[in-house]
Amino acid sequence: MESTDKEVLEIFTRTRALLTGHFVLRSGLHSGHYFQCAQVCQDMAAVERLSQMLVAKIKSLGITYTTVLAPAMGGLVIGQEVARQSNARYIFAEKENDVLVMRRGFTLKPGERVLIAEDVVTRGGRVLECIEIIRKAGGVPVAIAMLVDRSSGKACFDIPAVSLLELSFPTYPADQIPEALAKLPVEKPGS
Repeated sequence: MESTDKEVLEIFTRTRALLTGHFVLRSGLHSGHYFQCAQVCQDMAAVERLSQMLVAKIKSLGITYTTVLAPAMGGLVIGQEVARQSNARYIFAEKENDVLVMRRGFTLKPGERVLIAEDVVTRGGRVLECIEIIRKAGGVPVAIAMLVDRSSGKACFDIPAVSLLELSFPTYPADQIPEALAKLPVEKPGS
């Protein structure tokens, strides 16, 4: 494990964003791990450090951008800090009639280079919506920067995507829980 991975895991564990135990997930499946990225976003020093590492990763790929777009809610905190550290403009997309849209007078100039910032990607739906928003508005989506890729490599995009951490924990139906996990008290943290 790289030292960056260790530092990121330490931050997530310290802020209680990554928990171990016996959890019933929103899906009804059981897991020995639970991840709630919103917990880390309460700690602004942690957000600053995670964003610093994320911005460095993007820069190492030679990707340039003038604007950061984040989907609400999860991407808001990390998106704003990535934009601040990059000296970039910050805008966000939010749900309207269950679809992500840019509101509040946000617009993009033709050819404007936009980085999408997200906290956690599981299936990638909100990121795909952001890519479409940017293109329809005349901008150019250049990359995706995420704290955690929880997709097990299944979320694919037609632009570069970087994450600080890839997490993939096994999940189990209620009738197939391993004995060691079954012995632990069950928690239902919600999302």
